[in-house]
Amino acid sequence: MTTIVFPGQGSQSLGMAKDFNDNFIEAKQTFEEIEEYTKIDIRKIIFENTENKLDLTQYTQICIFASSCAIFKTYVSQNDVKDINVMLGHSLGEYTALACSNKLTLQSCSLILKKRGELMNFAVAPNKTGMAALIGKDSHHVEKIIKDNNLDLEIANDNSPMQIVISGMKNEIIKNKDIFLKNEIKRFIPLNVSAAFHSHFMLKAQQNLSEDIENLNFSENNIKIISNYDANIHLDTLSIKNSLKNQMANKVRWTQSIKKLEEIGEKNILEIGPNKILSGLINRISSKFDIKSVNQISDI
Repeated sequence: MTTIVFPGQGSQSLGMAKDFNDNFIEAKQTFEEIEEYTKIDIRKIIFENTENKLDLTQYTQICIFASSCAIFKTYVSQNDVKDINVMLGHSLGEYTALACSNKLTLQSCSLILKKRGELMNFAVAPNKTGMAALIGKDSHHVEKIIKDNNLDLEIANDNSPMQIVISGMKNEIIKNKDIFLKNEIKRFIPLNVSAAFHSHFMLKAQQNLSEDIENLNFSENNIKIISNYDANIHLDTLSIKNSLKNQMANKVRWTQSIKKLEEIGEKNILEIGPNKILSGLINRISSKFDIKSVNQISDI
């Protein structure tokens, strides 16, 4: 059996999936469909980026989603894929998992993700909040530093036992850099993002999106979804929907999600989408998986 994982924000790169678009009708049609649904010239942003839109959250998310879906549709068309057991994704990648597993239609997922990107981009005043990656210790260690020093910061992404991302006010993040470095954090890396994602700063945006998620029509099938929100396996529509409603303002439990794959005996993981960020994270979480990445034509 195979698990498929899809990347999130930060995996974008100029020209991603262009070779698929140029050589496979399935990829080209996928891009065309999503562009029609969203009324966004996605390929112009990805392939040219003349207005520097690729790194703006309101466009980044839909561009990564479209690229990942185009690669997935091509991969399926070129391979006899019958053994997919689980799908999951990192943050926006969870939406890609829902579209590619046919839990949501491509149209529904494109439109909800377009709105998600817009809500997250404009959730707070620009340049007031941010995120930083902490390298060297796990979430328990980082949580203890935050608690012991009474820091007004939150863990946003539990990416691996060696990489944790925190969210908060930018001045609070920079002010407390030395506290982390003095407490066994090896590297402290401020991230180039527009806001403090997966934190309480996203609560209003999460509430607004929840209303749209409630109105989505989900389909049920045998592909399991592991949610970012609770790192549990979900098959039924209600639990998938409820987890998705809580995703934006809460921690991405990526480490626990991969540990869940271990628990159920999964062995083969296929990362589909731009770059190989998730493959690297998974290798730091566990050595028990055979991981392959598909992000260029030679990979299929």
